[in-house]
Amino acid sequence: MASSLSPSTITAAASQKTNRSDPTRRLLASSNPNSSYNSDANSITSSNSDSENIQATAKPNPRRRRNLLIGLVAVISLVLLALGLGLYYGLRNRDNGSDNGSGDGLGDGPAVDLGYSKYKGNSLDNGVNEFLGMRFAKPPTGDLRWRAPVDPEHTKPTQSAQRFRAFCPGVGQKLSASRDEDCLFVNVWGPNSAADAKLPVMVFIQGGGYMSNSRPTTNGSLMVETSDKNMVFVSFNYRVGLFGFLAGDDVKSDGDLNAGLLDQRFLLKWVQKHISKFGGDPDHVVIQGMSAGAGSVALHLAAYGGRDDGLFIGAIAESTFFPGQQNVSDLEYQYDRVVADAGCDDADDKMDCLRGKDKEELQEISRPRAFYGRTDSPNFYWTPCTDGDFLRDTPYAMFKEGDFIKVPVLIGSCTNEGSNFVPNASDSDKFVSFMQDNYPGLNTNNTDSMLEQYPIEDTLPTRAPWFPSTSRAYGEATFICPTNNVLNAFRAANSSSANATIFSYRYNLQDKASIASGRGVPHVFEAPAVFGPTMVNSAASYFTYNADIVPIVMNYWISFVRALDPNPYRYDDAPRWLPWGDTQRRLVLQLQNSTMETVPKNETERCSFWHNLNETMAQ
Repeated sequence: MASSLSPSTITAAASQKTNRSDPTRRLLASSNPNSSYNSDANSITSSNSDSENIQATAKPNPRRRRNLLIGLVAVISLVLLALGLGLYYGLRNRDNGSDNGSGDGLGDGPAVDLGYSKYKGNSLDNGVNEFLGMRFAKPPTGDLRWRAPVDPEHTKPTQSAQRFRAFCPGVGQKLSASRDEDCLFVNVWGPNSAADAKLPVMVFIQGGGYMSNSRPTTNGSLMVETSDKNMVFVSFNYRVGLFGFLAGDDVKSDGDLNAGLLDQRFLLKWVQKHISKFGGDPDHVVIQGMSAGAGSVALHLAAYGGRDDGLFIGAIAESTFFPGQQNVSDLEYQYDRVVADAGCDDADDKMDCLRGKDKEELQEISRPRAFYGRTDSPNFYWTPCTDGDFLRDTPYAMFKEGDFIKVPVLIGSCTNEGSNFVPNASDSDKFVSFMQDNYPGLNTNNTDSMLEQYPIEDTLPTRAPWFPSTSRAYGEATFICPTNNVLNAFRAANSSSANATIFSYRYNLQDKASIASGRGVPHVFEAPAVFGPTMVNSAASYFTYNADIVPIVMNYWISFVRALDPNPYRYDDAPRWLPWGDTQRRLVLQLQNSTMETVPKNETERCSFWHNLNETMAQ
């Protein structure tokens, strides 16, 4: 059965995580009146004050003053000499990748040699090794903008893997030391005694609507600890927005389309090469994603016509995201806008001109606008395109044709997927306009039928009359029905025995604040239960009345990573999770009485409605 993560240990795990030595914490302690560091400083200040008082009462003595000046000059000279020697030898040792202590100036943490670079990480108090911010590809800057990633350059000194590095800039975000175009870094957590263990691996693909890296600092240490040190956890960054998904004929001829997805694929190949050095088994990799990360999981299943490159043997997708996926030719107007805004209209080589622009200028240009023919900007302006190679058709079409890798899957969604994304629509016109802004292929006939499928519902106390219908329609069109569609494609393509490895869920945890706001159980609300509430941003209820859900959910996920089945290592007393099957069963995950349900008939009918519009909506 599952390991001993319980609600009472969640907060303890957080304090344990923060107990490792941190120079910054010692520095901050000096500003604390109760700190011993501050007491030392006060003692020094007091001594100096006493000296000044003594000197103030003594009679002037020119010889003594001259001797003091000579002594002061000598002391300053010695200090400068020491500083100079320290700087010289410090730089020399840094260049040689060595010092007089641990040999690299990075402490006594765990080390790994990746061939192109050596890294020193952190050894956590819970018995987990942590490697943060390791480069897995060369910086995608300059001439490498809008090109497939390439291997990183070799470095001689041992590199620090003791903090998160910059993540990829999202639309509307300012560049900084923590958000930069040079962002292709990977993080790994694994047991500190697992060098040759060949443990199951989970690779987490973060979401963000292909417009941002939404969870770049997700911490995998609690999952590894809860698995009884029987897994390795990997997370990473990938290009998003303009830098990751600019499309056009010029990009296709002098670059690579869907660069952000190619970053993900490159990382999966990196895992095959290097994860054994962290105790992971390259033959037992499960990919996992949330939102656009879940959509990415689906796209990797169908990539290159469903070609199996041996990169993973199982997949977890939480809130599978299918935005419109246009052909390259249909997105030429986006490319033209970028070229015009960058002042590259008259350049002989427009791609060369764009690659020569400052990252700050391109980041400003990346702001979303309305799709062609619409007036208001959509939720997600930059998304993958059908490129004819990596993505040979729209997701619905690829899964309908069976062009995907058949592996065990765990796929689900939340009850109210659309509530975080839709306007507070006061009338049906605003509902229709919003849907057309996000799916511009929808015409009047389509939206009239949509209103029949989604009539006005009972109002919520804090929301306008048409908010519930708008939320349900967008949530089902964009997340819930794509989830069900992928599950049904697996069911249709697999034999009866293989269908036993298809699992689904509906997350229905009730949070009082979220319910009161009208959001219900919103998009990816399960994240704190999957990773642990101390590892990601979490609603307060995960630390109080909803804490009991965490070990249940986390151990289901861990069990799937380890056994490709959520049941063998599930938490004590957690219900058995039955497969999707011909009746479309899914586990309703909630605090009380988690149980299996069959997808309701009216939801199935609404999903059929969206399925019939998938070409119109380019899904």
